[in-house]
Amino acid sequence: MTFSITSRFDGGNIRVLGIGGVEADLEIVADHQSDFYQWFHFRVGNAAGRELTLRIRNAAGAAYPLGWPDYRARVSEDRETWRLADTGFADGILTISVRPRGNALWVAYFAPYPLDRHYDLVARIGGRPGVTQRELGRTLDGRPLDLLTMGTGAKQVWLYGRQHPGETMAEWWMEGALEKLTDPADASARLLRERATLHLVPNMNPDGSARGHLRTNAAGVNLNREWHAPSAERSPEVLAVRAAMDATGVDFAIDVHGDEAIPANFIAGFEGIPSFSPDKGALFNRFRDTLAARTPDFQTARGYEVAPPGKANLSMSTTQLAERYGAVSMTLEMPFKDHDDNPDPECGWSPHRCKGLAHACLDNLAAMIDAL
Repeated sequence: MTFSITSRFDGGNIRVLGIGGVEADLEIVADHQSDFYQWFHFRVGNAAGRELTLRIRNAAGAAYPLGWPDYRARVSEDRETWRLADTGFADGILTISVRPRGNALWVAYFAPYPLDRHYDLVARIGGRPGVTQRELGRTLDGRPLDLLTMGTGAKQVWLYGRQHPGETMAEWWMEGALEKLTDPADASARLLRERATLHLVPNMNPDGSARGHLRTNAAGVNLNREWHAPSAERSPEVLAVRAAMDATGVDFAIDVHGDEAIPANFIAGFEGIPSFSPDKGALFNRFRDTLAARTPDFQTARGYEVAPPGKANLSMSTTQLAERYGAVSMTLEMPFKDHDDNPDPECGWSPHRCKGLAHACLDNLAAMIDAL
């Protein structure tokens, strides 16, 4: 029996070029109206017990080809636990070797976070005591943009993720943050709710998530290059969130992302903004350095280059928020590969570890909330 491959589901992405015997040739589909591609998510059917070779032929032309060396795809048979698959990159082709135990195996760039899970998360957390849920607006495809707010303190904290929809680790982090912040027995959460008002947007880009995009929304727009001048036509998601931020102000913010190439967790800041304040910079450094001391799943040696003075890209949210509100803002990056300083040979960087890092970040924020 010939095995099958399909991506006709929420967040799916693959094009089948051909299937023969125990081999398949595939291509990743580019984001709509964009050249970006790297995210893949598909199901293999009717191949129980067979050694399969799955070749992604256009991997060399992906948005971040440096993401492929030492990368390993994720596979799951229950869609809950995602493990590393035997994966290699040579001659421009990404080759994934799998042997499904059953007749349905899911293969993905990283553990997916489907929209149904997002809606379940919003409903579950939104129904807890002290939480307010509301729609900030609608996306170009008509989907709701959800905001969850809690706490009674004066400090305004904004946490938001998945501007780039293929970076699904961001919403796993957001799930961990929301669960911790609404845990009545958690001391750090109680302190944060007392000292701060916390605003969380778990998924900034539900259209791109549903479409199986790597980096853009329904119009093919990279939302994290729209914060200086968002528009209803191109980036209603940013327009709605920034308007809500204008209404509250922002003292502290984390924009949660994933990085294709660097096998580590790290943060990037706002050093190059025109109004850079050494005092705000010191608070950013304090958060970064104490987080590294708090958990082995964070490090400070690897990351992005720092922008020279006055040369920050203000179209990005982290720098725009620091310049616009005087916020201590940062971009948190998690790997598609693994956190090499503390690796997991079975699952790599995983949803469970994303949620654990969220807990560590919030414990760290609680320890310095009064200094903001």
